[in-house]
Amino acid sequence: QVQLVESGGGLVQAGGSLRLSCAASGSIFRINAMGWYRQGPGKQRELVAALTSDGTTYYPDSVKGRFTISRDSAKNTVYLQMNSLKPEDTAVYYCKLDVVPNRWALTAVYWGQGTQVTVSS
Repeated sequence: QVQLVESGGGLVQAGGSLRLSCAASGSIFRINAMGWYRQGPGKQRELVAALTSDGTTYYPDSVKGRFTISRDSAKNTVYLQMNSLKPEDTAVYYCKLDVVPNRWALTAVYWGQGTQVTVSS
């Protein structure tokens, strides 16, 4: 079993910054892709950053140049640095990890519990 614990959300003024963290613990042999999603009020959940095991990153245009995803493999932790925040970035942010629990297992997907980010104008 794998547990994900998110932290770092909060209230910030427009133009400010926040860094989200997502720490994974439990049975982890390897972490493949990592991602951050968000779900704003009345909206569908959307991908805002992705990081593959070979270091490839993806960002949608809405956050490109403002958000940065990174990982600390030794700590099984993924981060999302968010700069130049806008009111439209207000949402609950979720991390998602594709985890291989052991060398014989298939990849399983785990989600964090979500952390609220509110950007005031």
